[in-house]
Amino acid sequence: MTPSPLVDSRAAWVRLAISLTIGVVGNIGMWAIIVILPDVQQEFNVDRADASLPYTLTMIGFALGNFYLGKLADKLGIFKVLLLACGMLCSGYFLCTIAPNIWAFSAIQLIIGIGTGASFSPLMADISHWFFRRRGIAVALVASGNYLSGAVWPILLNDIASQEGWREVYHYLLFFVPVIVIPLAYVMGPSMPTTNAVVSTKIQESHKTSFSPSTLQYLLAIAGVGCCVAMSMPQVHIVAYCVDLGYGPAVGAEMLSLMLLGGVFSRIGSGLLADKIGGMATLMLGAILQCLALFIYLPFDGLVPLYIVSLIFGLSQGGIVPSYALVIREYLPANEAGQRIGFVVMATIWGMALGGWMSGWIYDMTQSYQLAFVNGIAWNILNIAIIMIVFFNGRPSSKLSHAR
Repeated sequence: MTPSPLVDSRAAWVRLAISLTIGVVGNIGMWAIIVILPDVQQEFNVDRADASLPYTLTMIGFALGNFYLGKLADKLGIFKVLLLACGMLCSGYFLCTIAPNIWAFSAIQLIIGIGTGASFSPLMADISHWFFRRRGIAVALVASGNYLSGAVWPILLNDIASQEGWREVYHYLLFFVPVIVIPLAYVMGPSMPTTNAVVSTKIQESHKTSFSPSTLQYLLAIAGVGCCVAMSMPQVHIVAYCVDLGYGPAVGAEMLSLMLLGGVFSRIGSGLLADKIGGMATLMLGAILQCLALFIYLPFDGLVPLYIVSLIFGLSQGGIVPSYALVIREYLPANEAGQRIGFVVMATIWGMALGGWMSGWIYDMTQSYQLAFVNGIAWNILNIAIIMIVFFNGRPSSKLSHAR
């Protein structure tokens, strides 16, 4: 059976551009909390671990949103899910402006995290139905919306926070996000080409693995926790790390932006590579490169070296999360893409949440981030071990290479 004429068509590329734009805007709340973390800690007079709690709850919400909103998108379509998410985001942004303490603020961030989840794995699952030959780069580009958001907004939001206070950041987001996201979501139209689900199912059946679908999904989820505990140390704490070293939050925001910009290029490159060698091999390569990049952080704390290492880290790890989505589409049923991708991405975000808190706790115990980096490396090694087990026990058949 041949794919729908809409697959890999001009309409598919337009949808990809819209999805990318929604990702850039819809993910702002995830990065805003990192930028304002030092100001929140100072205003509420809490230690670093407690100040990291709002980020942790944001990521827990983001994880839940990826799974449950992805599952909902399988049934209702992406437009209705994005509308629901915008309502949650606007409510959360408003409540943050009046949060009286760190505990209320953290609880509100959970709502923001759930709403933000609609702009990640549900969009990746949606766009995967519209591409066949270029699915790797399409999914990677949509996933890049998250990192582009992190590359662009921290610098702008840091200016607002430094001049007007961190609460004003949320006032701006309250009005900006729905004005952009809602019209673009309406333009997207149907969730998938009518015949593509059948085609994708046939492709999935040509892949061979010794694991059952549920076992494969859970192994990928555990691996995702490991890789993202490791990933969270530089991403979550780079601003606070720079403040501790005396470089200031603006420098930290610049390093975060540089790191995430590198991640965008990494995601694009990984998507192109995955179209050649498959998602599983790309996933393993990304995990190994991330681990090596974490080692490079250990001996350096100078200003210029930290800029360089942050860029290297971004270039090494950006393609990891979208590779999980590609592996799921290669091995698991297409009509379950939203919930399956959402589940594994949810696990990766739990890893980010756990790692963000864990690094803050290690810092409080040692007054240094050195052991936090070592902790990340240990989790990354666990991640690599699981991916290798999956890779060598479940490999695509030759039909995949021919189909691609």
